[in-house]
This record gives sequence, C-alpha cells and structure tokens, in this order.
Amino acid sequence: MKKLLVLCMVMAVGIVSGLRFSASAGKVGSDCTYNGKKLYGKVQVVDSFPDFKVRITSSFPDLKVEKVSSFADSCGKWEFVTSFPDFKVQIVSSFEDFSIEYVSSFPGVP
Repeated sequence: MKKLLVLCMVMAVGIVSGLRFSASAGKVGSDCTYNGKKLYGKVQVVDSFPDFKVRITSSFPDLKVEKVSSFADSCGKWEFVTSFPDFKVQIVSSFEDFSIEYVSSFPGVP
C-alpha cells in the first residue's frame, strides 16, 4: 500500500512538472504573442541582437506569416522594413524561439 502511494505521488509530480515545462516552453501564444510581445507589424531582419530567433519551415510552424506591404495589423501579418521596426528577427537554422511558415493567406497561429 505504501509503495502504491509513493508511486502515485511520483507520477503526479512528473505530470505536474511536464505541464509546467510545456507551459513555459515559450512557443507562440493563442493571443499571437511571444513573451508578451505581439507578433505582427513592422519587422526588421537582423544578424545580431534580435528580439526573436525564428526558423523558417514548411510544415508544423508555430506561426503562419503573411508578408504584406501595408496594414500589418493582425496576427501573423509582417511588413518587412529596414528602419523603425516593431520588432527584430534573426533567421536561424536551429535553437529558434519559434518557427514560421510563409503563407499567402490565412496567417496566424495554426
């Protein structure tokens, strides 16, 4: 009986730890933010000191991004600029903060 109780407690701790880990994994939130910063607007691609590191993928992205030339005012719409960005991204091949997929319609959190 004591072994069963200990086993149940260990399993409960493992489940709670797993939930805590997945909640803090830091991928894009359903409100289209990452660490409290909105993921739409004017974006500048940089080689150093980015706000976010992103990996471009063609499947299972964390965010679907539509390149727009104006009105980047909703989730996943990015207007690429060379100055005065809302946030800066660095394109990486590994160790990204989140992944993106370029789309021509229906941007946002998949």
